[in-house]
Amino acid sequence: MSTLMEKLQDLERRFQEINQRLADPGVIANHGSYQRYAKAHAELSPVMEKYQELQKLEKEREEAGAVLRESSDPELKELATTELNELEEKVKGVKEELRHLLLPRDPAEEKGVILEIRAGTGGEEAALFAADLLRMYTRYAEAQGWRVDTLSSHPTGVGGVKEVILGIEGKGVYGNLRFESGVHRVQRVPITEASGRIHTSAVTVAVLPEAEEVEVQIDPKDLRTDVFRSTGPGGQGVNTTDSAVRITHIPTGMVVTCQDERSQHKNKAKALKVLRARLFEKARAEQEAEIARNRRQQVGTGDRSERIRTYNFPQGRVTDHRLGLTLYTLEAVLEGELEELVSSLVAHGQAERLKAVA
Repeated sequence: MSTLMEKLQDLERRFQEINQRLADPGVIANHGSYQRYAKAHAELSPVMEKYQELQKLEKEREEAGAVLRESSDPELKELATTELNELEEKVKGVKEELRHLLLPRDPAEEKGVILEIRAGTGGEEAALFAADLLRMYTRYAEAQGWRVDTLSSHPTGVGGVKEVILGIEGKGVYGNLRFESGVHRVQRVPITEASGRIHTSAVTVAVLPEAEEVEVQIDPKDLRTDVFRSTGPGGQGVNTTDSAVRITHIPTGMVVTCQDERSQHKNKAKALKVLRARLFEKARAEQEAEIARNRRQQVGTGDRSERIRTYNFPQGRVTDHRLGLTLYTLEAVLEGELEELVSSLVAHGQAERLKAVA
């Protein structure tokens, strides 16, 4: 039995179980549980519909095969052969659709992005091309109906940009732009080049999914709270009761002590506020370090040789080196007409992921 069929049978059992749960009065009465099962049902429904179509086609294929084996009528056998060939193609197509439906979804695909463009090797010419890419991505995003905000920009004196950071929001932004990360190489004659010599420059692009707001949730089980008598100034009451609080966050070893208030409860509330702030800062720093690590992996060093795409002005062509795809529509691409490149890269990415689904 193929891995694909095993997965489909497992999902069918899961789908039947979900249907039973949705009919359970106890689940219906619990809004949270019902919503959870309803969401799972909605996610599995397209797969199950396609699986039912596959089962129907396979049954028809089996019947056509039986006619071919058992009939002695030449005309009937010819019809069965034709039908069988058609059904084979249909089964193949539906299985391919199912493989796509079974691909694990990247939750970041629907997110907005932080898109960073930086001039690399090539000096002012690289900065000018960075401005070209800024225009290209802005035009493309606007054509998709996405919202673009400039978060940071460092322009040069002659119309280029050393660095620009955009925030792009809309449906499926990261899923479409994720493959733009890397080094973009340009080959053209700079406007300052009197001899007409072609220069090669590089610009790095990083596409990062927008990070969710970091929320700090403290599990009471992770806390050890000690109370003791306050020391130092603060009045008679402060020094005669166990109002001081020391909270230790066991997973990190972080310790916060507060003894400013006479009330133990107020000191504990303050200590927790400080602890939350420290844990938030720790998580934020780790998140930024991870983003920086991803950025380094994406953009490399900015050297000319590390490129994902080349824009050749003398020949009017754009070549994506990952796909081996060359388009002679450079002007249109730089005006934001990226649909062919983006769709080809998304399809290529899906094909790579499909290798993991038998």
